[in-house]
Amino acid sequence: MYKFFVIAFSIIAAAVLGYFFAMTGKPIVNDTAHTRQSQSTCAKSTGHADMVWVEGGVFTRGATGFYPEEAPPGEIEVDGFWIDRFEVTNTRFSEFVEATGYVSIAEREPNPEDFPGIEAELLEPGSIIFIRPSESAGRLTQWWQFVPGANWREPTGPGSSIKGREHYPVVHVAYEDALAYANWLGHTLPTETQWEYAARGGLDKAVFAWGNEFLLEGKYQANTWQGIFPVMNSNEDGFSGTAPVGCFPANGYGLHDMIGNVWEWVDAWYYPGHGQQVSANGNSHAQGHDPRQPGVPVKVIKGGSYLCAENYCRRYRPAARHAQETMLGATHIGFRTVKNRG
Repeated sequence: MYKFFVIAFSIIAAAVLGYFFAMTGKPIVNDTAHTRQSQSTCAKSTGHADMVWVEGGVFTRGATGFYPEEAPPGEIEVDGFWIDRFEVTNTRFSEFVEATGYVSIAEREPNPEDFPGIEAELLEPGSIIFIRPSESAGRLTQWWQFVPGANWREPTGPGSSIKGREHYPVVHVAYEDALAYANWLGHTLPTETQWEYAARGGLDKAVFAWGNEFLLEGKYQANTWQGIFPVMNSNEDGFSGTAPVGCFPANGYGLHDMIGNVWEWVDAWYYPGHGQQVSANGNSHAQGHDPRQPGVPVKVIKGGSYLCAENYCRRYRPAARHAQETMLGATHIGFRTVKNRG
């Protein structure tokens, strides 16, 4: 289907030892099974207007010492803005679809002009799902699979549903889908600067959104992967897949799940470093540029997801950023919105 999704989701694959691939090849399902945390403790969104005012200020955007695209760090000023307290849930997105009749990109017949070089008969509606590698997988890229019929309504493929997952973050939304929802409310998607400022919760230069240690008083502060990704997850944080929104502590601004759970779209074209909007040959890239998937329009996603682990994708930090093809959603990508004053 989409020719670049394999590249986008297997960048660090070679870092994992081969013998771990003896696990069962089953999709990670966003079900209600968890081990150490009750959903009764999770805060719930009270509606589209459940937003937090973040006072403007100056902070240090970016970081060094992790991934090169996070550099260079620098002070930047941001005006105050409203931002959703929670990631947009299935309930909220359903209300948008019911009111407007909107059809998400994963549910549409793909336009061959958007995917040059791919045979028309191979173009099907669908989205990307993470699958644990098996002995027979043969290739690291099979961690990710394009599943025809997977979309926000059927998040693990045809026949699945969001029943019982009303308070989980909506997934399989492409950039256009997230923007359409935001516009319906009279909101926008956060800029990368707004998002990172909000995620830090007032802790400028801290590694994580809650301080410099991954555990705070011995407790997990975000839904991430515990163990050796992609084959062993001990679920010590209580969830094997995504979690309902609000199950982990809010940051200093009262925002939940800015880190982990699902990646979040922001309104910024991706370049391999802050301020790097020109390619090596001097040509401007108007729709972003990721050297790993040249020629593909890419926006920034922020915050990491439940699939980020110590040995893979240590992007569960405010400064972390990643490129994502604008026409493609996945099982671990969602969003939230902002409303600017004035």
